[in-house]
Amino acid sequence: METHISCLFPELLAMIFSYLDVRDKGRAAQVCTAWRDAAYHKSVWRGVEAKLHLRRANPSLFPSLQARGIRRVQILSLRRSLSYVIQGMPNIESLNLSGCYNLTDNGLGHAFVQEIGSLRALNLSLCKQITDSSLGRIAQYLKGLEVLELGGCSNITNTGLLLIAWGLHGLKSLNLRSCRHVSDVGIGHLAGMTRSAAEGCLGLEQLTLQDCQKLTDLALKHISRGLAGLRVLNLSFCGGISDAGLLHLSHMGSLRSLNLRSCDNISDTGIMHLAMGSLRLSGLDVSFCDKVGDQSLAYIAQGLDGLKSLSLCSCHISDDGINRMVRQMHGLRTLNIGQCVRITDKGLELIAEHLSQLTGIDLYGCTRITKRGLERITQLPCLKVLNLGLWQMTESEKVR
Repeated sequence: METHISCLFPELLAMIFSYLDVRDKGRAAQVCTAWRDAAYHKSVWRGVEAKLHLRRANPSLFPSLQARGIRRVQILSLRRSLSYVIQGMPNIESLNLSGCYNLTDNGLGHAFVQEIGSLRALNLSLCKQITDSSLGRIAQYLKGLEVLELGGCSNITNTGLLLIAWGLHGLKSLNLRSCRHVSDVGIGHLAGMTRSAAEGCLGLEQLTLQDCQKLTDLALKHISRGLAGLRVLNLSFCGGISDAGLLHLSHMGSLRSLNLRSCDNISDTGIMHLAMGSLRLSGLDVSFCDKVGDQSLAYIAQGLDGLKSLSLCSCHISDDGINRMVRQMHGLRTLNIGQCVRITDKGLELIAEHLSQLTGIDLYGCTRITKRGLERITQLPCLKVLNLGLWQMTESEKVR
């Protein structure tokens, strides 16, 4: 006797619907009353982020979201007041306003007028009209915030970071990408170096300072002294930091991922500082650091042999550097050496011989490698990702 799907218990239907994507969940709810009831079970929508265009008043929108247990919202376009969202979802956990260019301090101020204890993540990336005034509101009313995204908010200053350090003691992740006014003083606030004014965000685990051009080695000193639990640090495109700053970071035992991409003043000496310290990095990116060469690979093999991911794109490394590194890096999973034009088949053969756990390699723009080297690489047992980019076979190889 065959059993039709309509005979399934609502709990089983809900379990099935939980595997559907968001659009299909909504379609399933329109099939019949039984499916609607099952599709509205909170287990179906657990972890789902509702993506909304707020254009016209819709009295049923937020009651419907709350009935399904949805507490994560992304606003794709904001033509109504932000307070409309906050009032409609008093238990909201995550609010993503990324790219809402028309959001102002005034609009955010009208929305945050009392404590919102449930909100854990707020994304204001590219909300370019937001200033320190909004950060004051956030620090006052969103004290439970753990994730704050401010990438591209170019009007944020050190004063705003002081306000964050004053009010958001539970913050775990902060993104300040391209906040051009942020300097060493602001990082000092976050790290609790101005305790008379603010305790700081000493529980930070992830800090993104990409393209913060005013930062110097002093900022790294503040970080090393005050943010002892930091696990992920992105300093890419920070041209003001140097090898001396890396000496400060070299004893941060909690740090697992360090991004130094396009930091022009980082050289082999800086990598030596990192390798001679007490770091236990699993990820390091020094791509486009023109002063990093073969000697850095020797230092990495000596003191950073626990790396799982290493990016060296466009660095001045050669087969000799690869030879000095691979014998100690058996745990490496991802290796990015795109645009390293001195790498030849010999380097690829060394990689294939010693890095048996490699799952991904970037060879984009490595113009001196040939089919022979690639054949050795493709024999790696765990390899899943191979980026060749501009590589082309020569005419003689095609004939073969």
